Amino acid sequence: MLSNRSRPVIEATLPVVADHVGEIAKRFYAHLFDAHPELFDGVFNRGNQAEGTQQVALAGSVAVFASALVQTPEQIPDRLLSRIAHKHASLGITPAQYDVVHEHLFWAIADVLGDAVTPEVAAAWDEVYWLMAYALINQERGLYSARGVRPETVWREWEVIERVEETPEVVTFRLKRTDDRLVKTSLPGQYVTVQVPMPDGVQQPRQYSLTRADDGEHRQFSVKRVRGGDKPDGEVSNHLCDRVRVGDRLTMSLPFGDVVLDDSGRPVVFASAGIGVTPMAGMLSHLTAAGSHLPITLLHADVDEESFALRRQVLEDVRRLPGARVHTFYERGAYSTLPVDGLHAGVMDLDAVDLPEGAVYYLCGPLPFLQAVRSALLDRGVPPRDVQYEVFGPDLWQADSQTEPMPDAVHAGMA
Repeated sequence: MLSNRSRPVIEATLPVVADHVGEIAKRFYAHLFDAHPELFDGVFNRGNQAEGTQQVALAGSVAVFASALVQTPEQIPDRLLSRIAHKHASLGITPAQYDVVHEHLFWAIADVLGDAVTPEVAAAWDEVYWLMAYALINQERGLYSARGVRPETVWREWEVIERVEETPEVVTFRLKRTDDRLVKTSLPGQYVTVQVPMPDGVQQPRQYSLTRADDGEHRQFSVKRVRGGDKPDGEVSNHLCDRVRVGDRLTMSLPFGDVVLDDSGRPVVFASAGIGVTPMAGMLSHLTAAGSHLPITLLHADVDEESFALRRQVLEDVRRLPGARVHTFYERGAYSTLPVDGLHAGVMDLDAVDLPEGAVYYLCGPLPFLQAVRSALLDRGVPPRDVQYEVFGPDLWQADSQTEPMPDAVHAGMA
């Protein structure tokens, strides 16, 4: 908890810091990479850096955490911290790297705010930083310990044994292990980080949901090409889709991720849009392998059937699950060659589907989709604790900020 000495200082300065936190983050990353260019090799996503989304992610996370310390100290944003800790563990982040971040972040704060950063203000924000940092370090230490690894040993090589062109934009890769180290199977819904060597020799990390249940020998993930439009295309997604072939080797982390299938025996509802179907495919595969008889409802929204990645695997698993049914929503009209239980035109509409009582819900898709579906569920009286959602990319903080109330100071600073 924030000390009584620092609390009034943070309350007084949060609006100012929030108003400048985007610029602080921008200066921080420039200063950090100038001193430590090696962090681009295997740690930071340089595509997100180029777009500025990583800076916004840091700004949002710090603002949410600081706001929680002063507004609702009894409700620290555990979900946000858990998401970040799992992402960090999948990258092999070490405690020493928090010292590096601290040095350059506080340089940036002083550089942007100047004389406003009195010793008292600096000490208060220093306390906020280390409260957040130690919370993450402790969670990450627990994640490494539970898997019997150290940050530097989360990685191993896997060989591509199959690639499937799911759609013109999505490729599935199936890999097998290449050594005799023990493989701990993933939990349903988790992801791995893949380190991909770029033509300039830099390893670029990306996270991908596991789309099939592990068997101790194989892992599977699916990649959607990132089309940049007026910006550069995604360098890693296009490299994987265009260049990686059967027989190639990829470096992958252990599985991580805190959005995993509940084992309470309650009905399950999956709601996904676009490539957000990937963690749902992984969970369905686990349920199929376990011979589940649970009531299961899959709701999936897409442009059309041809855009529905993993549709054959998903439908096959649904048909093998006696209590499962699937509804699809297609923007281009209600046409399907697949044996679905419900076919709908337009965006996902929960009123068009009978949802089971007492279900747990799993959501994945673009942030506006998450916001709309989660809000609709809460309006129906579904308890917030029964709705989990996976967030792709660096916007881990934003799902909470768009679906739960945030203090005005944070809204103002992130606008």
